[in-house]
Amino acid sequence: MLKVGLTGGIGSGKSTVAKVFALLGIPVYDADAASKRLYDTDAGLKEALTKEFGAALYAGGRLDRAALAALVFSDPEKLARLNALAHPPTIADAARWMAAQQAPYALKEAALIFESGSAAGLDYVIGVDAPLHIRLQRAMQRDGASREAVLARMQRQIDNGIKMKLCDFVLKNDEQELLIPQVIALHEKLLQLANAQ
Repeated sequence: MLKVGLTGGIGSGKSTVAKVFALLGIPVYDADAASKRLYDTDAGLKEALTKEFGAALYAGGRLDRAALAALVFSDPEKLARLNALAHPPTIADAARWMAAQQAPYALKEAALIFESGSAAGLDYVIGVDAPLHIRLQRAMQRDGASREAVLARMQRQIDNGIKMKLCDFVLKNDEQELLIPQVIALHEKLLQLANAQ
């Protein structure tokens, strides 16, 4: 079975692409949802976060995500420490999930595939690309966030142009080319690659 990553910058539409692949019968691992689950269920991660950032984060028994975000997103050093603690359990969880799948290929949807180092465990990576102005508009509408807040989040990811060059396949989600035919064509190509293994 092929292990395929799916990534893209904020507002690129990678979650939309993941839903199309899922409709085509392909299993999809949502790294963002998994990390949120692991923050509350992985004893080692909870202990490490408590030790690093204080017990108050788990005062109600579950991670106070807003408090954690306030701690780390304005401090690049603290964000790097959080990522160093959170990425390994998520990568391990994804590997276990992938190993259990019965499909020609499975997808791991993650914004930080290259930043986290998880691309090393994948056969291919798909990038979803969109122009900056469209990505900004989508993220602002989706999250109810200001332009400045979205731009600040974008700056914490590697440059989108560099990210797309690192990908094996790129889907254009620019509101010019139709997205679904691109996904279907790539799905057929991935099935061929899986069958050739």
